[in-house]
Amino acid sequence: MTSALPAISLIGCGKMGGALLRGWISKGLADRFLILDPHSLPPEFAQIPAVTAFTRLEDYLPRQKEAAVIVLAVKPQIMDDVCAALAPSITPETLVLSIAAGRTIVGFERHFGVSQPVIRAMPNTPASIGRGMTVMTSNAAVREDQRVQAEDLLQATGRLAWLADEALMDAVTAVSGSGPAYVFLLMETLAAAGEKLGLDPALAGVLARETVTGAAALADQDTDLSAATLRQNVTSPGGTTEAALSVLMDGTLQSLFDRALSAARDRGKALGQ
Repeated sequence: MTSALPAISLIGCGKMGGALLRGWISKGLADRFLILDPHSLPPEFAQIPAVTAFTRLEDYLPRQKEAAVIVLAVKPQIMDDVCAALAPSITPETLVLSIAAGRTIVGFERHFGVSQPVIRAMPNTPASIGRGMTVMTSNAAVREDQRVQAEDLLQATGRLAWLADEALMDAVTAVSGSGPAYVFLLMETLAAAGEKLGLDPALAGVLARETVTGAAALADQDTDLSAATLRQNVTSPGGTTEAALSVLMDGTLQSLFDRALSAARDRGKALGQ
């Protein structure tokens, strides 16, 4: 980890922005945190002396030059308006780090110039409990020390990886960015199927949740084992699990996931237009 930054700006403090801020504060990654969001900060942040919150752009902009890193955590649909407002006050050495789905580096360079250091990142919601997965890619203007700064900021919320080909970021979004929702849908579906077999709804919900979280913990315990191996380890020949898997693995489930992830990827591309 590098030494603490003088200041970090966070533009947008919703669920993901708040998760990032929580991790940064807990690890002391900056002396000051400048937050721009039209809504009041949650009490957990508002009482921290190192945090300065702004609800109006005109109040924030005079302080923007203090930040070594500006993290853009607003919705993709308003990103262009936000960048246009920030661009006149941004300094050439400031690292711009975006966590918005679909928004490309070229798009940010149109606002800030090709010499502006820009990193595009895709985290996911488990970042709120320090178990996120973030993938990053950058333009040529990003220095090595700025890559390390970005790693420090995003490792505060979980694991990370670098991607050389930005064109694959929409695929990353489809797999891990949106992925937690697929797991929650699995919980819903598993519980609903249990109810149809006669289980009490509350018990079915607990069984589904604990099964999914327990299986995930088991997978995390030995990362050398593939998902296929873990599945095979709990599948006895001629048993109940094999009977269920013979239905699930008839090709329909894979086809559904192929279509679902393609839809997510294509939506990400559309957001970047």
